[in-house]
Amino acid sequence: MNEHYEKWDELAPRGLALIGFGLSLTGEAIAAKSRGKAFWRWFLVGTIGLIIVNSGIAVFGEAIKQRTLYESKLEQLSK
Repeated sequence: MNEHYEKWDELAPRGLALIGFGLSLTGEAIAAKSRGKAFWRWFLVGTIGLIIVNSGIAVFGEAIKQRTLYESKLEQLSK
C-alpha cells in the first residue's frame, strides 16, 4: 500500500478524535465558568482544551496533506 495512504489512514481518525476531545474539554470549562467554579479550574481546563483542539487541527491537516499526495500520485500513475 502507498505510504501516503497509510499515513492518512492513521492520522485522520487521530486528528478527529483530538478535535472532539479538545472541544469536550473546552465545553466543560465553559460550563464550569458558568457555574461559578474557581478561576484556575476553568482556565486550566479551557486552555488545555484549546491546545488539544489546535493539535487535532494540525494532525488532521497533515492527514489531508498526505491524502492529497496520495491522490496526486494516483493521478500521475494513471497517465
